[in-house]
Amino acid sequence: MSRRKIIAGNWKMNMTPSEAVALINTLKPLVATEHADVVFCVPAIDIIPAVEAAKGSNIKIGAQNMYFEEKGAFTGETAPSMLTDAGVTYVIIGHSERREYFGETDEIVNKKVLKAFEHNITPIVCCGETLTQREQGVTIDFVRQQIKIAFLNVTEEQVAKAVIAYEPIWAIGTGKVATTAQAQEVCAAIRDCIAEIYDEVTAEAVRIQYGGSVTAATAAELFSQKDIDGGLVGGASLKPDFGQIVNYDTFKVVDYQ
Repeated sequence: MSRRKIIAGNWKMNMTPSEAVALINTLKPLVATEHADVVFCVPAIDIIPAVEAAKGSNIKIGAQNMYFEEKGAFTGETAPSMLTDAGVTYVIIGHSERREYFGETDEIVNKKVLKAFEHNITPIVCCGETLTQREQGVTIDFVRQQIKIAFLNVTEEQVAKAVIAYEPIWAIGTGKVATTAQAQEVCAAIRDCIAEIYDEVTAEAVRIQYGGSVTAATAAELFSQKDIDGGLVGGASLKPDFGQIVNYDTFKVVDYQ
């Protein structure tokens, strides 16, 4: 089964609206490709100008967070209908920074995943272990738990359209990168977990990204692995180098049969 690569930039809390427009205009020619989906997940205040700036290009705009209620007294939150009306097609859910700094639980992640699918927004569902969990040998068990709860009550048809981002927490913004073997091992385990919950066909359809200090120098080897279908890129997505990540020769639709 062939899976199209997907490379998403997570801008985190960077770029004012005017800076966002300038960056998109700089990156548009650099990320142009027919071999991968390209997504910029921008701060909420940047979404509308980013969507406008990305028109006519291959860039899709995603959000970094979304609430699981339709509307109401939830000061500071963003409803899914607000995102779709603004032109958003992807949303990052359950990033480790949301879990650590803002107390998001696996159950909250599940509510957000279900709500995203209700509104035809593709969730980029994040999972990953701490350095302590890695050193204690519980990485696979921990990530499987995150996946199982995140996709509770999600249908086969829905999960097949999902994107899962494996980001070892110890590699995010640290300059440390999981070895290719480590990244492939966990991404393969995630696919096996989806196959157990659903079936092999569904598991083969799911796109799984690696994230955590991905750079132009590391992308080609990482993304050439059987179960790694692209990347969720942090700091490097704010630089022209992002074009090199997107356009590596390894970004081809590969048939794994």
